[in-house]
Amino acid sequence: MKKYLLLAIAALASLSALAVEGDMSIGAQFNYGSRNSMYGLGVQFQIEPVNHFRIAPEFIYYFEDGGYSAANANLNFHYLITSYSGFTIYPIAGFAYSHIKHDHGTYETNKDRYGANVGCGTEYSINKDFKFYVEERFQILKDWNQSVTTLGLKYTF
Repeated sequence: MKKYLLLAIAALASLSALAVEGDMSIGAQFNYGSRNSMYGLGVQFQIEPVNHFRIAPEFIYYFEDGGYSAANANLNFHYLITSYSGFTIYPIAGFAYSHIKHDHGTYETNKDRYGANVGCGTEYSINKDFKFYVEERFQILKDWNQSVTTLGLKYTF
């Protein structure tokens, strides 16, 4: 696990070198996963290396419900379609990793699943530093497909 965490930190550090000032943001989010109706909290880091294209790695922890809990690490890509009045719409495509734990009472099982994310999102500029965002995506994983709804607030720096 430490190896993966160090690898993720190194990847974020190298990606941040691509961005120029004002092209990065970090957000806190509330998530709902339709599979087993699990609620979770997450964090998303966004980098815009070129205009209209954004890289958005994120981590989500889903709280236990019905004996299931999960952790997701995603690497999503956004194509930004800026509209008027502070709204931006973007399609989402990316990669997903999920670690799923199922507590059966007397024993537990763990599954690791790799897959893809496809969906769309929108964000609204509250002011120059803060944006509210909503995303809806379908997560395609072996025997664990689900719809993921995200509500978040991000700070741009």
